[in-house]
Amino acid sequence: MSHTGTVWTEGLEPGRQAVALGIAAVLTIVAIDVLLVGELSFFFDLCFIVLCLALALVVRPHDFFTIGVLPPLMMLAVFALLGAVAPETVADKSDGIVQAVVSGLAHHSGALVAGYAVCLGTLWARQRTLRRNASA
Repeated sequence: MSHTGTVWTEGLEPGRQAVALGIAAVLTIVAIDVLLVGELSFFFDLCFIVLCLALALVVRPHDFFTIGVLPPLMMLAVFALLGAVAPETVADKSDGIVQAVVSGLAHHSGALVAGYAVCLGTLWARQRTLRRNASA
């Protein structure tokens, strides 16, 4: 019986490419949301959760750790960038970078927790499937 790999078991992208894809996608989401609304809204939250799921699905099993730590770092980078360039999108206009990061993380903590949970849950399920297939 021939065993052919699937996206679920094999993944599509190595870790570095998945990280680059995630950063490019999250910056695109931020740009769209800021252009349409003028700040980060619920649209960003939903897209962030879906992006975390997508990254967990496309990464190769060898690079699960890389994607497993990416969601909080990605969100931190977004808020640091916005805090430096356009703090009014995540905090008050007069707030500094640190306050903008803290405000952004506080306002979008639900998306961070949900995205991280979805990402880790998907990676766990994929790992479990790989172990089950290896023992069969």
